[in-house]
Amino acid sequence: MVVVTGMSGSGKSTAINALEDEGYYCIDNLPTALVPVFVELCAAGTSAEMSRVGLGLDLRDISYVEKWPGVRRQIETAGHNVFMIFLDADDDVLLRRFSETRRAHPLGVGRSLPEAISDERAALALLRDRTSLFIDTTNLSVHELKRKIREVLSGQTKSSGPTITLKSFGQKYGITTEADMVFDVRFLPNPYFVDELRGLSGRDPAVAEYVLSREETKEFIDRTEGLLQYLLPHFEREGRSYLTIAIGCTGGRHRSVAITETLAGKLIDAGYSVIVRHRDIERGH
Repeated sequence: MVVVTGMSGSGKSTAINALEDEGYYCIDNLPTALVPVFVELCAAGTSAEMSRVGLGLDLRDISYVEKWPGVRRQIETAGHNVFMIFLDADDDVLLRRFSETRRAHPLGVGRSLPEAISDERAALALLRDRTSLFIDTTNLSVHELKRKIREVLSGQTKSSGPTITLKSFGQKYGITTEADMVFDVRFLPNPYFVDELRGLSGRDPAVAEYVLSREETKEFIDRTEGLLQYLLPHFEREGRSYLTIAIGCTGGRHRSVAITETLAGKLIDAGYSVIVRHRDIERGH
């Protein structure tokens, strides 16, 4: 069972649609108290399509936060797998989305929209920390979010350990908020200051050679790979199915991209399922 939850306006309906496209039987806004009954009915059925279900749960059911931890324990004790995706976005983006759609916020009665968003964020804080995967949709289009969900589901079926998203980014555009670990590689020489490399990216062989040939880069990659090889089995034992590791340089176009690609290759060779994302590779191009 895949549960989609998170902030109102963060894209939960889009995520549910993506689950349906992948063959999941989905229900949005099922009362939390009815979830165990629904799961058992699906488990008792003979139809193959009922073996994978998706649920949209949030504060439209006001008892959700209070009841969900116990409901989840009940479901997992009965032998069912629960994977929970938490969607979020920056407050100003949520405000804009509600203004564009003119929809009412589920906590909007007697509150201004900023107050409703703040109260919802506070109410969901504990659940956010206990979800399997966090996705920040601030800079994602509808199509990008659907693709992300498909990649997550694909990784879930293929990997025996946690699925790792390696994400390069530019520090000057802000740290990527969904990262579990962040590495800063701005200590390395910057290809941006080499005229013939400035317009290229870390995917280009010339830039990759410039970055990766440095002794300090080789040592950083070796040490980081060793750290991850040590940490990943521990994360898996703690029940973490997904892990996001961010690599940042100044602009997110050269050093972080080359190192992200190299680390991804090493982790894939080690048998992990890896998703590669370059958030800022096209900025300033």
